[in-house]
Amino acid sequence: MKAWVKDRPQSILFACTQNSVRSPMAEGLGKHYFGKEIYFASAGLKQGEPDGFAIAALEELGADISKHKPHTFEDLEDLAFDLIVTLSPEAHHKALELTRTLAIEVLYWPTIDPSAVEGSRERRLDAYRGVRDGLLDRIEKLLDYRPMGNL
Repeated sequence: MKAWVKDRPQSILFACTQNSVRSPMAEGLGKHYFGKEIYFASAGLKQGEPDGFAIAALEELGADISKHKPHTFEDLEDLAFDLIVTLSPEAHHKALELTRTLAIEVLYWPTIDPSAVEGSRERRLDAYRGVRDGLLDRIEKLLDYRPMGNL
């Protein structure tokens, strides 16, 4: 069991531009490592298509996002989140606009879009792995995660 952390958000929305790569990866990582303790969701400004490289990069860690269906902010039932983490400038602007009258903290984690990387399958997958690992590191720090041996 992970240690309870004071003031840890209980619900987090990850947001990017199309909700097909960065935000579903962050949501999948959050659910995989903290899903019993915290509610995670994701959204985008536009609805993209599921991304096979994002699915493959998370499968390497045992996280499954293969059933994720990209959706927009407008598809959300409400904005009852403790925290919104934006991963693209466009999503950050939208989140600030949506929350200007709400008591929701908004964090900006600039994150490259690995789908823009060209080259071999391995080179492209490495770009997704880099994004995955960077998001996981930030999520662990945000949620003050420590493996059991370090408690």
